[in-house]
Amino acid sequence: MAATQLTASPVTVSARSLASLEGLRASSVKFSSLKPGTLRQNQFGRLVVRAASVVAPKYTSIKPLGDRLLVKIKEAEEKTLGGILLPSTAQSKPQGGEVVAVGEGRTIGKTKIEITVPTGAQIIYSKYAGTEVEFNDVKHLILKEDDIVGILETDDIKDLKPLNDRVFIKVAEAEEKTAGGLLLTETTKEKPSIGTVIAVGPGSLEEDGSVKPLPISTGSTVLYSKYAGNDFKGKDGSNYIALRASDVMAILS
Repeated sequence: MAATQLTASPVTVSARSLASLEGLRASSVKFSSLKPGTLRQNQFGRLVVRAASVVAPKYTSIKPLGDRLLVKIKEAEEKTLGGILLPSTAQSKPQGGEVVAVGEGRTIGKTKIEITVPTGAQIIYSKYAGTEVEFNDVKHLILKEDDIVGILETDDIKDLKPLNDRVFIKVAEAEEKTAGGLLLTETTKEKPSIGTVIAVGPGSLEEDGSVKPLPISTGSTVLYSKYAGNDFKGKDGSNYIALRASDVMAILS
């Protein structure tokens, strides 16, 4: 006897359509080409915003607005300094990249504040800043200028040039022994919150558009909030931290 199968609102999906859906991630945008100052492409399919379930029409260009920048994210390290291959789960999330396009700046009162970071600059930005986009299988980030920690003119973090109201500090070494002489393991060493300032930004931006210099100078030994800022490790193994001047609690002498 022939069997009867009931279905509700059947949907047919071809193998080609399924293949086209592979690799899509939430909040991802894929494009095909990039030119300085604007993101352009001649042919691309659909722009999909999965979180909002929106399929948008074709676009021909993307340009950062206001005080936003478009940054090409640096590749994550796949090997340790000793040459050991890292699994994807152990690779540190990159916090650096190259500026490929900038907005026109912003206006504070009657003062126009232009973006001071040029295209081509290698920058370090705050963790979890901005919105990630992808094209040609390369990750990019759209973020605000205030999310940029500093400009890196060499390939070593110790040479970071902090921006705005940020301070760059070389962290003091953690104590390796207790007061009683017991040796501490790496996991039990207390995270230090004291360090030496090695670079400071130009200052904080005031409401009238002027820049107020920071009350902290290079060479100062400071006490800062324990879990503030962004941590980095230099090529020499030293630990560094970049944080806002407001996170510095005291100058020690």
